[in-house]
Amino acid sequence: MAEIASKESVMSQSIELPDDLAEVLTEEAARRGMSLPEYAVYLLMSARPPLPPVRNGAELVAYWESEGLIGSRPDIADSQVEARRLRGESQSPRY
Repeated sequence: MAEIASKESVMSQSIELPDDLAEVLTEEAARRGMSLPEYAVYLLMSARPPLPPVRNGAELVAYWESEGLIGSRPDIADSQVEARRLRGESQSPRY
């Protein structure tokens, strides 16, 4: 049996897999350039039930906070300046 434990998660869990399933999952993980634990987390995350739709700005901000997105770019001091820079960059032709 193989064990899967996620080092990146808040709570580490392990599961036992039949050898043949572990082999198939390990091969698919390698094909995707992932480790078996990374691939297992990917599969489990994709099987989660969908979140309810966001209905307003407050719910959107709450979702972003729950996902750790708020404050995730400390290198950007002024978001409006950065948005203008990106917009200008996308509109400038690149030769």
